Amino acid sequence: MNIGKVYLLPMLLHEEGWEALPADTQKWIMQCDAFFVENEKTTRRFFKKVWKEMIIDNYIWHPIHKVEEAQIQVFKQLLIQGKNIGIVSEAGCAGIADPGQILVHAAQEIGATVKPYTAPSSLLLALMASGMNGQNFQFHGYLPIDNNERKKKIQSLESEANSKGTTQLFIETPYRNNQLLEAILQNCHPQTKLCIGVEITAPNESIKTASISYWKANKPELHKKLAVFLIGSK
Repeated sequence: MNIGKVYLLPMLLHEEGWEALPADTQKWIMQCDAFFVENEKTTRRFFKKVWKEMIIDNYIWHPIHKVEEAQIQVFKQLLIQGKNIGIVSEAGCAGIADPGQILVHAAQEIGATVKPYTAPSSLLLALMASGMNGQNFQFHGYLPIDNNERKKKIQSLESEANSKGTTQLFIETPYRNNQLLEAILQNCHPQTKLCIGVEITAPNESIKTASISYWKANKPELHKKLAVFLIGSK
């Protein structure tokens, strides 16, 4: 039995960020028979720009915004039938802060080969540019929405950053960025370092590390912008 392969395909973070895309992207797309994608509309449009001759409807398509057991079984069955599957994330880098990770786990369970290909990851790009500890870091996804729980979490992250030197990374839904930033500024010490990465790989990209006191005096407008937050030691 020849089990199909899983290709973790790169995706743009922004429509104008083509320089961050690997040159072999079209070749990897061409290896696939089916695609499990976080957003089918944007992925189809992206593929047609990468590979103009691609006949989109010749391929099997499944959305993975919310991975459920029935979908996992379809995914496994296609692999067992020898189909190669491409996974595409809206986050740029498939499997990182991405629901496609659940499908990759399923592929590993049945012994399928998983081929990860580099893509722009806002998390790693922000960490690289932050000047914070890249030897010891943690990603926490989304922080709690409840004000009290979020306050406790932020204080905990700051404490660990200062006691262990661990860089703390997290994100928020774009329309709640300003509220999260306000909570960080209210609950961290003035000397604590905060890096804010905004619209990474876009022409208006900004990645800046400064103290909490600086950000209080120079508060950016983050509403509906793609942002990454990093807390580092004082």
